[in-house]
Amino acid sequence: MTVSENEGPYLVCSGLFKIYKVADLEVVALRGLELSVNPGEVIAVVGASGSGKSTMLNILAGYDTPSAGTVRVGRFDLLHMTNKEVVEYRRQEVGFIWQETSRNLFPYLTAYENVELPMLLTGVPARTRRERSNELLEIVGLGHRHGHRPAQLSGGEQQRVAIAVALANRPPLLLADEPTGELDEETAAEVLDLLNNVNQELGTTIVIVTHDPAISTSVGRAIAIRDGKTSTETTRAVSFEKAIGGDARDVEEFLLVDSSGSVQIPREVLDQLSIRRRVRLGVNEGRVTLESGE
Repeated sequence: MTVSENEGPYLVCSGLFKIYKVADLEVVALRGLELSVNPGEVIAVVGASGSGKSTMLNILAGYDTPSAGTVRVGRFDLLHMTNKEVVEYRRQEVGFIWQETSRNLFPYLTAYENVELPMLLTGVPARTRRERSNELLEIVGLGHRHGHRPAQLSGGEQQRVAIAVALANRPPLLLADEPTGELDEETAAEVLDLLNNVNQELGTTIVIVTHDPAISTSVGRAIAIRDGKTSTETTRAVSFEKAIGGDARDVEEFLLVDSSGSVQIPREVLDQLSIRRRVRLGVNEGRVTLESGE
């Protein structure tokens, strides 16, 4: 179902759970995850393998359904969408870029045809498809390669075409799963610059799941996921554009408190305080204190 437009965050996850059934076992991939992203913002989501970040991305892309909680993107309520609304959401609201460049493009189609295909599926008139496809290939710097198939393009060029494909139907949200994971450092920097240009020129909201420090330190906000929940947030008082290749000035790291009042305290801090199962909580002159209750 859709929800009414209103001012405030464009993307909101609250108390988000995802439980998978594997044989006779239940695997909890997300444990009350919470996330808020403003319109036109670029954020990075980082986390170890199995932390839940890929599950979150698949839910935001409309490829998976949450088990419980709230997840809204624009006017869409992703927990209560009909099949028809899921199709509309995937085609109109969100663009997706896979890490594996081969998954983003059809090998038997040219770069132009790959970009045109999403518009063909949504009934965009031929003239508009042609103009939009050429425009996007120019934006990603591949106007001169429009007739080449993926096998005739480098990995970086394939990822550029993939970005153009993801933007074909003008989605407000772009999701990228390790977009530089298979690229060398120089090519990865070019893709990062391109994502910045997309954000600056089109106002697209971008969520990037990554292990790449060049990305996680080049955005205004990086969110860390641990054990299926957002645990820390690192902010930088610079724009995505200025941060690329820049230094790490004005960096602050925060623990995140969810809507139930829970906060994840890093294990190394708990070990340093010899805190195990029980803890005493105190408030003193505006400061919260923790001490072992063992």
